[in-house]
Amino acid sequence: MPFAIVLIVIAAYLLGSIPTGYLLVRLFRKQDIRSLGSGNIGATNVLRTGGKGLGAATFLLDMLKGCLAVWLGTVLWYSMVVLNYAVPSLPLRDFQAVAALCCVLGHMFPVWLRFKGGKGVATGFGVFLVAAPTAALAAISVFILVLAVSRYVSLASILGSLFFPVFAWFFIHGERPVFFVCVQSIVALLIIVKHHQNIIRLFAGTENRFGAKQPA
Repeated sequence: MPFAIVLIVIAAYLLGSIPTGYLLVRLFRKQDIRSLGSGNIGATNVLRTGGKGLGAATFLLDMLKGCLAVWLGTVLWYSMVVLNYAVPSLPLRDFQAVAALCCVLGHMFPVWLRFKGGKGVATGFGVFLVAAPTAALAAISVFILVLAVSRYVSLASILGSLFFPVFAWFFIHGERPVFFVCVQSIVALLIIVKHHQNIIRLFAGTENRFGAKQPA
């Protein structure tokens, strides 16, 4: 089991660290997204500086790599059970939580870009879309509602992340290991902390609204 944990830690981190926004803009626009707009490699900056298509593709791929990381963790856990390789020392949801946390950390701190990555919204949504789907869908609903009303992507991301652990507490049924619950809050907190500059601009009234040409 320790080998399996190490394996999923490495695999999830490497999946998360794939800088999809950077790669898409480099491939299709021959530009470095880090030198455009806010300099962030995430979907919002790609959309504002690289176009709607690349922005949507970035969000989708960032989400999918989160889904894949937790799915691989789930398959690995069940494989050990079915093959009688070992009695898992971690419950399934804790194993999924390891994959989720490492994938999000990989996205935020990718080794390929000197540990300067995105803010983790799409990837965070992806990991919990597999590990806690109802709560993830509820959180993304908050994101969509806040964005529609305020047109602040940052505010929508912050509030969606803030409410996710609450939704998870009420919507997840069955076993809820302590580590699994803690990771939900840790990921939400990491996403909020990654938005610290946006929070400063929100309070100052200088944050850019969705659809504006200036970088956030």
